[in-house]
Amino acid sequence: MDLLRSHGIHSGSKESEAQRRTQSLRRSHVDLEVIIPAYNEASRMPGTLRQTADFLAAQPWSSRIVVVDNASVDETGPVVRKLSREAGSPVPISVIGCARRGKGAAVRRGLLSGTSRFTGFFDADMATPVETLAAAMSHLQHGAAAVIASRHAPGATLVRPQQLGRRLGGRAFRALTRTKVKGIADTQCGFKFFERDALTAAMVQCRATGFAFDVELLLRLQLQDAPIVELPVAWTDGASSSFRPLHDGVASFAAVFQLPKSTP
Repeated sequence: MDLLRSHGIHSGSKESEAQRRTQSLRRSHVDLEVIIPAYNEASRMPGTLRQTADFLAAQPWSSRIVVVDNASVDETGPVVRKLSREAGSPVPISVIGCARRGKGAAVRRGLLSGTSRFTGFFDADMATPVETLAAAMSHLQHGAAAVIASRHAPGATLVRPQQLGRRLGGRAFRALTRTKVKGIADTQCGFKFFERDALTAAMVQCRATGFAFDVELLLRLQLQDAPIVELPVAWTDGASSSFRPLHDGVASFAAVFQLPKSTP
């Protein structure tokens, strides 16, 4: 599937498709790129992008928002492109495609397509407050390789917790990940930011493309002795999620089982 079709746009001009693809990948340098993986998020995107852009515009570092349209079948791509063209946007907004399904694949494409010194991602539902970025950037600028939000570190609160079934599944998954990633209370919170060089060195070894991607990325960082900071946050469960407990849960457990163990 080509880039424009993954956005839900059909064009008869191969030249225009190539031009759009080139323009999406040639992004000017900024201090921070915020990656937002999106699958069928057309209704949520306007609010998410405006809130994120308003926050970033007030910060001392230059930034850009990059939405990765993960083969959506709704109007996610067109909605984001329309917003990116609106006059007066306080920070630039880009959209790129990822035809390969899976959050890990979308995040990987977004992270590796940029050149900013710092980059990272959070989910479109903004379950972690965008203001967490201020603390994350402070840690990164002082030498952290990765800063991740946590729902289970001391001091974290659940403003609106998940349903019982997902909470029980989450406990089992955390028990498994503790055998792989040491000292991290929450590998799956959808808010993670990185220093570019450390990220790239870890990413080239990552193979997971689904929800186990977070675990593998943190494991690869630990194997390189890269410092990881875990931030307790006030987290709000989103009203909807692309995670399918049976299908995605089984696949995630299987993928984590296959990972090597971190150093003691």
